[in-house]
Amino acid sequence: MSRGAPSRRLSTGVREDAVARGADETEYTLSVLVENKPGVLSRVAGLFTRRNFNIDSLAVGETENPEYSRMTIVVEGNDKTVEQVKKQLNKVIPVIKVSDLTDDDSVDRELAMYKVSCDPETRGEIMQIAESFRANVVDMGAEAVVVEVTGDTEKVEAMEDMLRGFGIKETVRTGRISLARGEKTTDETGN
Repeated sequence: MSRGAPSRRLSTGVREDAVARGADETEYTLSVLVENKPGVLSRVAGLFTRRNFNIDSLAVGETENPEYSRMTIVVEGNDKTVEQVKKQLNKVIPVIKVSDLTDDDSVDRELAMYKVSCDPETRGEIMQIAESFRANVVDMGAEAVVVEVTGDTEKVEAMEDMLRGFGIKETVRTGRISLARGEKTTDETGN
């Protein structure tokens, strides 16, 4: 994926630039339950590297059981390629279970922080934008504020668009995290 101007996603999950190229790539969200051991992240990322497959977003954290970690991996590809990647992931020894949350009813969230240029005249306007997105101003200086927003990708990108006019000095995003809705889980038992 090019790291130039940000590419927006359509409601179908397909990137606008992919549509422009006529590509059949779609965004996939994979939840990968792994053993919580050193080197596991490297092995999983290496699998993507060997297949020349770009990871758009990666978030990893310990689960409710400290013996396991959950990776949420967002990738673009076609059905055939992603199916092959899932099969390969299932062969990696520290991987317990791979769940595709792409078509499932799931809750997706992302955290972003933006350091935005400001002066006394624009500070209030930036704070109003933050409030309208239910975001928080977490740091304030004479020439910049740091705004934190949590939500789905569309909300985070919409806020970024609103703040861009003020001059974004720095951005950091966690990447997507996802859980299946309701009683369905992505744990090792598949319950």
